[in-house]
Amino acid sequence: MTTRVVITGMGAVSPIGLSAEASWQSAVQGISGVGPLTLFDPRDVLVKIACEVKGFDPAKSMDAREARRRDRFEQFAAAACGEAMHQAGLKIGEDLSPRAAVILSSAIGGITTIEEGMIKLLQEGPRRVSPFTIPMFMSNGAAGMIAIDYGVRGPCFSLASACASGADAIGIAGVLIRAGIADVVIAGASDATITRIGVAAFDRLNALSRRNEDYGLVPAPFDRNRDGLVMGEGAAVLILERLDHAQTRGAAIQAELVGYGSTADAFHVTAPLEDGAGAAAAIRGALSSAGLTPEDVGYINAHGTATPLNDLAETRAIKKALGEHAYSIPISSTKSMTGHMMGATGALEAIFCIQAIRTGILPPTIHYQTPDPECDLDFIPNQARRTQVDVALDNAFGFGGHNAVLAFRAYRQ
Repeated sequence: MTTRVVITGMGAVSPIGLSAEASWQSAVQGISGVGPLTLFDPRDVLVKIACEVKGFDPAKSMDAREARRRDRFEQFAAAACGEAMHQAGLKIGEDLSPRAAVILSSAIGGITTIEEGMIKLLQEGPRRVSPFTIPMFMSNGAAGMIAIDYGVRGPCFSLASACASGADAIGIAGVLIRAGIADVVIAGASDATITRIGVAAFDRLNALSRRNEDYGLVPAPFDRNRDGLVMGEGAAVLILERLDHAQTRGAAIQAELVGYGSTADAFHVTAPLEDGAGAAAAIRGALSSAGLTPEDVGYINAHGTATPLNDLAETRAIKKALGEHAYSIPISSTKSMTGHMMGATGALEAIFCIQAIRTGILPPTIHYQTPDPECDLDFIPNQARRTQVDVALDNAFGFGGHNAVLAFRAYRQ
């Protein structure tokens, strides 16, 4: 009998909310997180807008001394994890510790610390570089620190698959539980890449929208006039458990993770396969592993970055994988509100899929004004929609050709 994997806790820090619930409420209301850059002086960069996390106080999740020893992405992860653990009502004691795991991913790691360390090195010399630099910038830093925070002695690692990192972390968490390696997994991702080097580098790829003056119209996923993504930041964490473990301790079950697909385009380091074949294979893989058909799918949270190539390739992938039923499925890109939180976005969008199943509310794709004839699916334009959903898919596709898709289903005993 297949081991069932359920979600018992969710936590998030995002540009549209400092908790999972606040982020969800903003998403269904169509609230945009885009605004002028404030994390650094943008006078000499071409892009002057971003989806920054606003009002975040790390002291609410850890003491001030510890906060100074953690990069911004690690602080986000700690806050999201604390919320998820609280909702799950989970305590990791001596008996559970070796059967618990952490997979807390990051696409980039502590880029703020790297940037500040390099400036310190060049301006003041090597003796002025902080001894905390390495643990603050290593991409597995958040995973290791969360293991320490909660006494987790089972598997602990970070996955790096670009913008698929968060979805892959959740998918592999399910694999660990089904393989009998862990009973509980803290899984998700965190990224904080809105820095001078981060913005400049992504802009050099021609990936970012430069609509600095009319930023209230971007990003615009699947719109004919889409002109690039807006950088975001934040973290999202899920608590996954073996069903009988959750039942034994009386946990409230939010949804069930039933499928996971992972593929590589093996095509280009930044561009997706134009026909969407790799992403389509990941969608089919998620459905196959869950024993689902295209007709079972009631909602898709799209990768939907608002870049011309990505949105077109994803539209083709959904059609290729789901056939004619693709035209009947409501789809939204919540990146239209959160911006692109890099590796963390797929994990936050997993939470949005779960909330769509739980509430029967589907968040919109905002900034959608002019339909693109080649992106001709139902992208839930501008206003949330009410409809009952039993199965939802979370698409996450990243640079390097990484494709990850998660399938969630309403929990039934």
